[in-house]
Amino acid sequence: MRLPFFTSFIIFVVLTNIFIFRSNKRDQKKEDDFWSKELEANSTRRKSLDNLSYIKIPVDKLPFGKLPDNDEVLACEKVVRTLSERKVVNLTGITNTELKLEYGAPNITELTTYDQNYTQLVTSLQKWGKELYDAGLYEDAAKVLEFSVSTRTDVTATYRLLCDMYTSKLGLSLDASKQKKEALLPVAESLNSLSKGQIVELINSAV
Repeated sequence: MRLPFFTSFIIFVVLTNIFIFRSNKRDQKKEDDFWSKELEANSTRRKSLDNLSYIKIPVDKLPFGKLPDNDEVLACEKVVRTLSERKVVNLTGITNTELKLEYGAPNITELTTYDQNYTQLVTSLQKWGKELYDAGLYEDAAKVLEFSVSTRTDVTATYRLLCDMYTSKLGLSLDASKQKKEALLPVAESLNSLSKGQIVELINSAV
């Protein structure tokens, strides 16, 4: 009885070692490929940034001044106004290596700033929209959050609030409510983000 057990143990050890060897080999190849690509990226010359999808903030169409006594809203409004005068680009899901390969290594600091501006924008829009929602200003909240969606935000809470408002807060007919929610799907499906699946599932469950 002990011999088959010993043989099985030896086979197990051999197979485990083979698995570890192959796994280490794959990991080493990934690391080598990464550094090779990074070296190429760091050698890429500066390229024009004219073809970036810069986000224009429609200050004249957003509901400023609706909650003048709300400090959270005032802070968000200030951020949005400030960013309207800066360059904002959604670079979610694109690595620094990919950005350097596409636009040149000398542009990486500038691109990082544009992306940080975008993160600050959609974070502020979500907070602003939520405060308007909590205050019962649903149409105003929808305007803020719909603009955020137009920038292809990956903030899950933004889609959740919009689905809720389309369902029961804006007085929409069943058909209109469905159309509004279905219109969110193409945006969600185009996201380059880890939260894409969760957002798509959220919308589908609301339709």
